[in-house]
Amino acid sequence: MDRLVLPDYDGPCITNVVPSLLTTPDDAPDWLPEPAVGARQVVLFVVDGLGWEQLQARLSLTPTLAAMVGGPITTVVPSTTATALTSLTTGLPPGEHGVVGYRMAVHGEVLNVLRWSTAAGDARQSIPPSKLQPTPPFLGERPPVVTRAEYRQSGFTGAHLDPARYWGYRTLSTMVTEVDRLLRSSEPFVYAYYDGLDKVAHEYGLGEHYDAELVWVDHTVGRLVDVLPPGAALVITADHGQVEVGANVLPLADEVLELCSMQSGEGRFRWLHARPGRAAELLEAARAHHGDDAWVVSRNQVVDERWLGPVVTEAAASRLGDVAVVAKRDVAFHDPLDTGPYELVGRHGSVTSAEMLVPLLGTAR
Repeated sequence: MDRLVLPDYDGPCITNVVPSLLTTPDDAPDWLPEPAVGARQVVLFVVDGLGWEQLQARLSLTPTLAAMVGGPITTVVPSTTATALTSLTTGLPPGEHGVVGYRMAVHGEVLNVLRWSTAAGDARQSIPPSKLQPTPPFLGERPPVVTRAEYRQSGFTGAHLDPARYWGYRTLSTMVTEVDRLLRSSEPFVYAYYDGLDKVAHEYGLGEHYDAELVWVDHTVGRLVDVLPPGAALVITADHGQVEVGANVLPLADEVLELCSMQSGEGRFRWLHARPGRAAELLEAARAHHGDDAWVVSRNQVVDERWLGPVVTEAAASRLGDVAVVAKRDVAFHDPLDTGPYELVGRHGSVTSAEMLVPLLGTAR
């Protein structure tokens, strides 16, 4: 069993990275890597799924990352891509931007945020991304964003990146080329994103495939360092870490399911939505049956203890369930409606240190 780690929303947290990089050097916090302070140009490279603990265990594979300055910071709750990337770009905790999970309740349906779909299909018209999450990213500035070309029209891109200027890439080499071109055109801030490490962890776990992918990530970081002009800095961070769950996917007890109207969230941060008038009973049943494997907490506890930040808007609160089942061991909780193209081996979403701590590293030319 791991310890519970909550975000440091007032300090070294991904919510504060972009605001710190876009403000004047005099306002830079002491946890921001020194090479980024006062740099004429900054590239922020976000490596999806690169947890601090996983990196520390593999420093021999990552000489470029190992040589960079910095340390761990916290991600947000839940420690999942949809929520964390929105916090990173907007600078807001989840309770304010309202993207409170990978799968969340919206108007009685469960919206898959990454696919921007419900059981009825594509939800870009019925749930407009700019209305669900209206805060402009990057403090209202429009920096270039270098990410996969196929993501340009996705609902999630609309929710956490628009109206930034968009440069799509197909391969890691072309990502580096696009960053290089933008730096040579004197862009002061470039945001780049890569999701391959997270995909490998999900499909293969944290073994040799993960190690091999991390080697290529480190090589890419080295290439980004090579294209930095004098006075420019490269900053590396991530949205969450990983744990290997494999086949340890637990069914919810029948006594719990009979009290639920639906589920949202994901395997390691499962929201249970109670049938009318049954919330207290549901909390008691979930603790009785799953308390050994998870922190089982009420919506009120999540809000009161500021898991989602100091403010939870009415819109964000409406998307939460009544009871959260948050894995504290290397397990996940099954929901037959939470499906994907393959069985997940590596997972994230909970509040363990392996998932909550991410690197914030920097270097300069």
